[in-house]
Amino acid sequence: MEKTPLQIGEEAKRLFLSGHNCAQAVFLAFSNSLDLPEETALKLCAGFGGGMGRLREVCGAVSAMFMVLGLKYGSTDPTDRNAKAQLYARVQELAKRFKEENGSIICRELLSLPPGPQDPTPQERTAQYYRLRPCPDKVASAARILAEYMQEQSR
Repeated sequence: MEKTPLQIGEEAKRLFLSGHNCAQAVFLAFSNSLDLPEETALKLCAGFGGGMGRLREVCGAVSAMFMVLGLKYGSTDPTDRNAKAQLYARVQELAKRFKEENGSIICRELLSLPPGPQDPTPQERTAQYYRLRPCPDKVASAARILAEYMQEQSR
């Protein structure tokens, strides 16, 4: 039986809570349909946590949505402008949905942090960390939104 979008969102949240960064958690929630070894998927997404290496730019969960879109719908022909436009339209649609639901696609805005990079050392994942961070819910939201979109596209 195929997972529902809500179940995929909860899987991404569970992956985040187990220690994966936001991008890894979303990407891994789709790994069964991406035909990529888990180790490759984890390495591919490793630098996108914390809004790209704790630069606090585009949320890693959002970046992972775009990576999954690229694997599912992307083209390998660099001259195919139409295929690029179609993929970019998909990216913009998902960014819009995430922003409508969460207020922003920018990590620092989601976390109410000042502009600029932070110390590159990730914070320890403690109960206090999770109390202060909306990240588990943002990860679940991104994965659910992407799953809903992919479900819509398969109809």
